[in-house]
Amino acid sequence: MAANKLRIGVMTGFPDPVSAEQHVGQAETLGFDSLWVGDHVAFPVPILDSLSQLALASAYARTVTLGTCVYLLPLRHPTVVAKQVATIDRMAAGRLILGVGVGGEFPNEYAACGVPIGERGARLSDGIEVLKALWSGESITRESRFYPLQDVQMLPEPEQQGGPPVWCGGRSEAALKRAGRLADGYISYAIDAERYRKSKQTIETAAFGVERDPKSITFAHMLFTRLGNSFEEAHSVATAHLSQRYAMDFGPAAKRYAALGLPSDVAESITQFRDEGVTHLILDLTGPLQDREAQLQWFSEEVKPLLD
Repeated sequence: MAANKLRIGVMTGFPDPVSAEQHVGQAETLGFDSLWVGDHVAFPVPILDSLSQLALASAYARTVTLGTCVYLLPLRHPTVVAKQVATIDRMAAGRLILGVGVGGEFPNEYAACGVPIGERGARLSDGIEVLKALWSGESITRESRFYPLQDVQMLPEPEQQGGPPVWCGGRSEAALKRAGRLADGYISYAIDAERYRKSKQTIETAAFGVERDPKSITFAHMLFTRLGNSFEEAHSVATAHLSQRYAMDFGPAAKRYAALGLPSDVAESITQFRDEGVTHLILDLTGPLQDREAQLQWFSEEVKPLLD
């Protein structure tokens, strides 16, 4: 299979104006395409509101695209989210992608928001349709189980016509079919390249089923990444960091799903996904926050040239 041209972004966070300016500046100087933030309402480690962070970053971004990877839309009412995202899209000059998903690793997060966890998939599908309808700028009336609207018009419209691209995350068959039916793109994480190939096939089949062209769907992957002087060194650091983040032993998963070790090892892992159709790679540089700048520089200098 011919290799695709790869656009590379970075997971990050903007806890304050100084870090936002620094992170945006470094990414743009090093030629990365995008910056992404995660999203949770309640999480084992501290995490700030994702849309607020992107609004802050938009003040400094000149070339990079900003995105969520992924925003837990079922926890919020999509009408309010539509307004917030349309506003940020204008602030970011149309360089915004809304990655959405259901989460679900932390059921208590849904309970805390008063949302039945068993409804999360249906709410996500309904919510995506609400976003796209309101971003049209037209007056919307629609019946639905969760989010009915009666003569609602939301202005001004987003900077991007029809609104920012909506990319869906998820690994279940239902999530993959949702991406094929409704989404502008797909973001995976914590899967290997073989499973990515099968997931892509499921998405494309679902797209055909509603008479969509699968070529209109962007395929992305968020990849846990740690450069080190050996696989063992990188795996140790990544395991410690990810185990704390997800409140579980992440050692076996890091070995299976992360890109770890020397630049050549990391490039080989990335190439496997590119060969399966990934065109947008989102690096999650695992490890202590103080290592982030050095890891990004190292990746830029020694991994990116191997991917050209």
